[in-house]
Amino acid sequence: MKILITGATGMVGAEVVRQALQDNDITEIVALVRKPLEIRHLKIKTVIHTNFLEYNALGDLFANCHACIWCLGISQSQVTKKQYEIITYDYTVNAAKAMLAANAAMSFIFVSGEGADSTEKSPLIFARTKGKIENALLKLCFPKLVIARPAGIRPIHKNKNAALLYKFIIPFYPLLELLIPSKVIDSVRLANALLYLTKNKTGNVIFENTDLQQIGLIINS
Repeated sequence: MKILITGATGMVGAEVVRQALQDNDITEIVALVRKPLEIRHLKIKTVIHTNFLEYNALGDLFANCHACIWCLGISQSQVTKKQYEIITYDYTVNAAKAMLAANAAMSFIFVSGEGADSTEKSPLIFARTKGKIENALLKLCFPKLVIARPAGIRPIHKNKNAALLYKFIIPFYPLLELLIPSKVIDSVRLANALLYLTKNKTGNVIFENTDLQQIGLIINS
């Protein structure tokens, strides 16, 4: 299986790449990124792409991929409200439309987040924007669409690209896991759950954090 991963330099995307390298069902990993990956492997093909609002030159690339795991994202603390909406919504939806136009058989796995608001009325930009993206993706005709809603993600591997605010929160994750385990998932378990959902037929479209935990636990056991 040939998969395309966006956000492969970020915490979630980089972990998906690591776990995909160990997965014999994944024959090739295409990393669509702005800058080269630190991880190097024969299974990885890096495609440098600078304009994530436009994908006309990538039709042939999309046509040869079985699935996309969309991990691209940014913290609200790192950009303006307008920039957050463009990076979070426009990048995703424009890419999804281009992928579907190039490859009607392509699957799309979208890393959303717990609290995504499908009414698009939440006062929180994160919840409102994620819900808006989910609604837009649901209107497209992907043969397989998976929406993953992880809650707090505890990184197993350090990522230098993590937002400063996120780096401040990381030390508190062990306490959060103890007090509210349903609200935390580690990055390896999440990555394995995403790969499982990419490779296997599913009846659900939206998978909440507890669903992802259970899938990841089965795979890691």
